[in-house]
Amino acid sequence: MYTAIMVVIVMTIIGCVFGLVLAYVNKRFAMEVNPLVELVEDILPKGQCGGCGFAGCKAYAEAVVLDESVPPNLCVPGKAAVAEQVAKLTGKSAPAIEPRVAHVRCGGDCTKSVRKYDYKGIKDCTAANLLQGGPKACQYGCLGFGTCVKSCPFGAMAMGSKGLPIIDMEKCTGCGTCASACPKQVIGFRPVGSKVMVNCNSKDKGGAVRKACSVGCLGCGLCVKNCPHGALKVENNLAVVIDHHICTEKCSEATCLAKCPTGAIKAVVSGIDLQEQSKKEAAANV
Repeated sequence: MYTAIMVVIVMTIIGCVFGLVLAYVNKRFAMEVNPLVELVEDILPKGQCGGCGFAGCKAYAEAVVLDESVPPNLCVPGKAAVAEQVAKLTGKSAPAIEPRVAHVRCGGDCTKSVRKYDYKGIKDCTAANLLQGGPKACQYGCLGFGTCVKSCPFGAMAMGSKGLPIIDMEKCTGCGTCASACPKQVIGFRPVGSKVMVNCNSKDKGGAVRKACSVGCLGCGLCVKNCPHGALKVENNLAVVIDHHICTEKCSEATCLAKCPTGAIKAVVSGIDLQEQSKKEAAANV
């Protein structure tokens, strides 16, 4: 009994000594926090997406306040409104940021794409990609397991009824988290208000594309030849919109849509991706 009491007393004394030492060290080496950092952090959307290039909102707040070289407009989700507030607090200038939204560069849903095997593993795109590049015959196509959807910090994505992600253009901030999560690099970006989009990511030649997907880009160049404003080009066997502003400002009739033999080029209606139709189908199936 006496031994147990002594053990308790000794442990209590040791605990008190260590507590006093830690309290002294904490006070002696405490770093003053710039109150401006907290003010800037409160303005940020707290998505922790990393779109600014820093490890979360707090890290960016510290950098933009303490480092003169860090601009106030790096918060992509916050857009111009947040950039202006951060600039005002830090006394820096905030160049205009063009709003952007994510774009799934694949139209090969489960009814239009060919599969090379039946995948039975973990429902995750990264995991599936480790097994011969995934079950899709097109090595560049969306695998459809929703890894991008799970990664979106703003709830702007959902899986459609036909196995392709759907992007809610009203919620999408263009932060880039979904693009980073995609092992196939299927997700790209386009400016808000753009008129056309290429729903394909394949770099294969036309013959291989036809075998893998009925709506893939063949790289035939018909869209380029029929665009009177030079807004398109074929790069690595894939049609690419060079400048969306050309389409927005100069084009009144998108002839590229009519000339595309597979329908790989789609129109954007009122700034909303036409894949929104899949969302309606999914809701109808519930």
